[in-house]
Amino acid sequence: MSTPENFDPTPISGGPTDVAPLGRGGEKPAHERTAGEDGDPYDWAAIANDPAFAELKRAKLRFIIPGTIFFLVYYMTLPVLVGFCPELMKTPVWGKVNIAYLFALSQFVMTWVLCALYVRAAKRWDRMNAELLARFPRR
Repeated sequence: MSTPENFDPTPISGGPTDVAPLGRGGEKPAHERTAGEDGDPYDWAAIANDPAFAELKRAKLRFIIPGTIFFLVYYMTLPVLVGFCPELMKTPVWGKVNIAYLFALSQFVMTWVLCALYVRAAKRWDRMNAELLARFPRR
């Protein structure tokens, strides 16, 4: 039995895949465009020179740098205290729960609080960003 060159052995089922077009028609969706295809909607050099952009960067750094330092110091305090002050960390607080366990659990609470503060600050940064971009026309 001979078969043509482009023979497709897939059975025809009448399902939606049997009628799907090959390839794509029309333009790409926005999330699939490359940087060259998307174009440059703003004059980024003008935005970078705007004082409001400098204030946005300062606002972010005022939160991110101290927040990161606080997180790292708080996180590293537990192993340092366990290593250098083991008797203090073994002090029972409630039953078999000691200071080391309470400190470890407090790190979860500290992380949640820090995340909540970050979300609140990020909303303010988003507003600052939107106000900044609103002042510059799209190309």
